[in-house]
Amino acid sequence: MLYTIAIILIVLWLLGLVTGTTMGGFIHILLVIAIVMVLLRLISGQRVV
Repeated sequence: MLYTIAIILIVLWLLGLVTGTTMGGFIHILLVIAIVMVLLRLISGQRVV
């Protein structure tokens, strides 16, 4: 589930870069949080999926 959320955030982040909306900053913050969560799960040895 976490992996799915990260992929959705990446897609939204790319859309934010293309459109240049004001939500771009918020999406960048969510993307960074999602990447950190995935990395923490990988480092701790838990499955991501």
